[in-house]
Amino acid sequence: MDRSRRAHEDPDLGMLAGRTLFALQRALFAELAVQGHDKLRPRHGAVLAYLDDSGTRATDLAARSGRHKQVIGTLVDELVELGYVERRRDPADRRAKLIVPTGKGRDLIARSDAILAAMEAAHARAVGEEAYAEFKRVFRLVAARQTATMADAGTQAALTPDAGT
Repeated sequence: MDRSRRAHEDPDLGMLAGRTLFALQRALFAELAVQGHDKLRPRHGAVLAYLDDSGTRATDLAARSGRHKQVIGTLVDELVELGYVERRRDPADRRAKLIVPTGKGRDLIARSDAILAAMEAAHARAVGEEAYAEFKRVFRLVAARQTATMADAGTQAALTPDAGT
């Protein structure tokens, strides 16, 4: 079977995950734009999806999102400029900075949560509550396993001389 036919008839995990992510992002950010948050882009989700209301260190955002710290730093700069977050001293460690949502950021996060909850509810209605709950349970397992596999591979590569050469 050629790749284009396989992609249509029997897509692999990467294809399914990618299609789902991109479609979800398009729908989410289109609705957020309608609701007044039209300057945001899907890349900003690497910060906003993992941001605690009390603030989160950039290193924690990088770890949670799986993105490099430098990428998170650039995204935080953009979000500061757009008025969604601000940097504050971490009271637990005055040398560190927390990324904290502003009022505008908290509004966005609340709207995003509501939009995503509505999307999930629609999927659950479409396929059945039990089937959707089982899908999420299995998908969490697959995601955790893939994440652990990548972490193990990174650790192994770092410990192996001449890895990747």
